[in-house]
Amino acid sequence: MKPLFLFPYWGRYLGYFLVVVHIPIVLYKKQLMGMHGDGTADGIFNGRHLFFMSTTLLMAIGLFIAAFSKEKIEDEQIVRLRLDSLQWSVYVNFLFLIVSLIFSTDTEHILFLNLLVPLVFFIIRFRWKIFQNNRLIKE
Repeated sequence: MKPLFLFPYWGRYLGYFLVVVHIPIVLYKKQLMGMHGDGTADGIFNGRHLFFMSTTLLMAIGLFIAAFSKEKIEDEQIVRLRLDSLQWSVYVNFLFLIVSLIFSTDTEHILFLNLLVPLVFFIIRFRWKIFQNNRLIKE
């Protein structure tokens, strides 16, 4: 069975690299903004918004590539695990979305959660299921 719409196997490492590059940039910028104020300005193209857009897109693209990259051996069982993990990630995303809509008024926070939680949870659950599967095979 040939999977459609998956990135090559090496795309996972590219995606993880983009996510790892994103983290120190955001931490440094938050530290810098704490010292020099938040630099608010009028309009959509202010420095704070452009930084938020670029770093969020960098992380989202990295997670997307990492989540939807082929495995070395892509068989029906991997496809089933991928589908099951995707279903669980949608459930968790809606749970977080409902809770954040009830308890938060910050739309930037809700957008960030809604964009990244499904990908992060999908990757974690998919990798965990593959780990469990490999452990069962070795026993």
